[in-house]
This record gives sequence, C-alpha cells and structure tokens, in this order.
Amino acid sequence: MKFTFYGHATFSIEVGGKQILFDPFFTGNPLVKDVDIEKIKADYIFLTHGHGDHTGDVVAIAKRTGAVVVAAAEIATWLKSMGIEKAHPVNHGGPSTFDFGKARPVNAIHSSSFSDGSYAGNPMGFVFTTPQGNFYIAGDTALTMDMQLIPLWAKLNFAVFPIGGNYTMDVEDAVHAADFVKCDTIVGTHYNTWPIIQIDTEKAKADFAAARKKLLLPAPGETIEL
Repeated sequence: MKFTFYGHATFSIEVGGKQILFDPFFTGNPLVKDVDIEKIKADYIFLTHGHGDHTGDVVAIAKRTGAVVVAAAEIATWLKSMGIEKAHPVNHGGPSTFDFGKARPVNAIHSSSFSDGSYAGNPMGFVFTTPQGNFYIAGDTALTMDMQLIPLWAKLNFAVFPIGGNYTMDVEDAVHAADFVKCDTIVGTHYNTWPIIQIDTEKAKADFAAARKKLLLPAPGETIEL
C-alpha cells in the first residue's frame, strides 16, 4: 500500500487500485507546499469529523473527482445539501463493504462541529480490512480504552495516530495506543502544523524506538510504502 502525506491530518492511501483520501485540508494548510489541489485523486474520501482542518476542501475535491465520501450521518446530510450525491452515511460500529475492502467506524474521543458551530455528529476513526492489508485510522482522538477492541476486528499492518498533543493524544499516549491496538508500525499526524502542536520529532521517534516500535513521519508531499 502507498501512503502519501499532505501535512496536518490529510493523507491518501492507495489500496486495491483505489485512492482513499482522508480529511482533505489543503487550502489554508501551512504545511502544504507545491501541491496542486486540482491534481489530487480520490475514489473515496473518508472524514473523521466535521472540523474545518479536516473538511476544508472536501466539497471541491468530491465534486471534481466524483469520489464516494464516507462520513458520519450528520456530515453526509450536510454534504448532500452541498451537492455531493455520493455521500455514504455511517455510524459507530457499523461496518460497510466497498470494492477495496471493509471499513468499520470506531470511537474517537474528540469534538465535531461545522465551521458555523453546528453539530457534525460524533467524531470517529476507521478500521480497514482489505486483501492488501489492514490498518486503523484513529482520527483526532485522546487515548481511550476502546482502542483495545481494535485487535478483535483486525491484525493491523499499520496505524495512523495524531501525536501533537493539546487537541489530541501526544507522543507518550500514542505509544500506549500502539500497545492497545497491538501494532508496532505507526504513522504520525496532526503535529507541527501550528506552534500549539509543535513537537520534537527526533525525540518522538526515539520514544517509539525505546518501546520497540517504529514511528514514521513522512514529509508533506512524500509517499511511502506500507
């Protein structure tokens, strides 16, 4: 599987010949450099919650690509009001099958609202099971005991965790989360976008290594194999 990071919490994963884009935030993202949003490909777009730094460009990209957008029911309703016909509503614990595999929405401890402050459903993460491998996208979340359920559904090849602290888990909690989900390969997101979530990346990698785990921190625009 190919993982491309675009900064903050925006990334895409190529699996089963499909491009899955997560939480598209390009416009106003200070970490995005030399990325032409008109060239971003997406067969599917998954949204973890409604905050603007996760949904900022979803309407434009969905309209251009015709991607299926998978999100909480409240966000899907909003998307349809914005002219996105291929909005697939989901809620916690209800797995859905797509042509690349299965996606199960799971709990995330955070908040979720649209830019006008209106309710955007509950935040969520996703567990993906596919013929090419399995992975867990935590979304914006605190460390939660619910993560111990993840191994019931999938043996993970990798997981994607927020590590910047302040709004989400920090590095220390992300190490515990890796133990909870029984996964030793973690991709970090939601850090260094702004000073309030600035971290020491070398120390973060060392902390994971001390726990016999690998923390991957691809540069914005970089593609890695997972």
